[in-house]
Amino acid sequence: MNSERGIDLSQSTGPRPLDIMVAMGHVDPVERRFWARETSTDWWDRIVLQVWDESQWLRNFRMRKGTFLELCDLLSPALKRQDTRMRAALTIQKRVAIALWKLATPDSYRSVANQFGVGKSTVGVAVMQVAHAIVDLLLSKVVTLGDVQVIIDGSAAMGFPNCGGAIDGTHIPILGPEHQGSQYINRKGYFSMVLQALVDHKGRFTNINVGWPGKVHDARVFKNSGLFRRLQQGVYFPDHKITVGDVEMPTVILGDPAYPLLPWLMKPYTGALDTENYRLQLPAEQVQNGGGVCLWPSERQMAKLTDSLRPRPKKYPHCDCSVLCAPQSL
Repeated sequence: MNSERGIDLSQSTGPRPLDIMVAMGHVDPVERRFWARETSTDWWDRIVLQVWDESQWLRNFRMRKGTFLELCDLLSPALKRQDTRMRAALTIQKRVAIALWKLATPDSYRSVANQFGVGKSTVGVAVMQVAHAIVDLLLSKVVTLGDVQVIIDGSAAMGFPNCGGAIDGTHIPILGPEHQGSQYINRKGYFSMVLQALVDHKGRFTNINVGWPGKVHDARVFKNSGLFRRLQQGVYFPDHKITVGDVEMPTVILGDPAYPLLPWLMKPYTGALDTENYRLQLPAEQVQNGGGVCLWPSERQMAKLTDSLRPRPKKYPHCDCSVLCAPQSL
């Protein structure tokens, strides 16, 4: 308060006190410094988007440019951001590209940030945003049973009749949790979560369950999953039975020896095999191997997502390491 003039400058609607002092020459004006370091986006804007051919997209992003653009359109409802006075928001395409690059390569946060001309923390945020968007918008559409008859026909062509898919589990490496960490150490000695997946005759996911600690056996994960309950109730597959000899056979799934033998779950014979039994077992192994091959790429990608979270283990808890397949059953 100015005691002589009775004017409270803090409440004045006119020029600010600092502006008045600068105008009177009492304070020298200081040029504002940039609050963000200048970076270059030429590589992404001019090289990748305009010059790269399909083979370069496949090698680096694991998909063609057309597929990438379609993915961006599908994820746009969850990834749209508004520009602010301070800076323009990252485009959806760039946000998705950063996440895909981080998941598809062993590059560090800093390397990806320099590549795309963004901050290191922006890379981590983009990875998590895209991962959550995939879970929210695409997971239930992509991981779905589809046409059961097509799966049965495909399995029959491989040699196993009336088969609805193959089931197996794999371990997703995670950071060691602060509490009950021993429960997450699997039989191979590292921290993990179990991903259970049912795949069709082409190795495509039709059902997943993820979130159980790595120490838990595949059979226990299976018996506590929604897939088990629906198969047990006979509501997962349509009622489609065939007669083999004098036995009525429902639609079945195939599993390895870790799974229980059930009327709708076939597993390999673990005893000695003669020539005839070995011939009959081969189709089951072929279908199941399709599941194993399909699971490995997912494990590698999830491991890379885990590595991307490593610099900030407290900010991103270990359970988020499976965000692309968030703890749930489908």
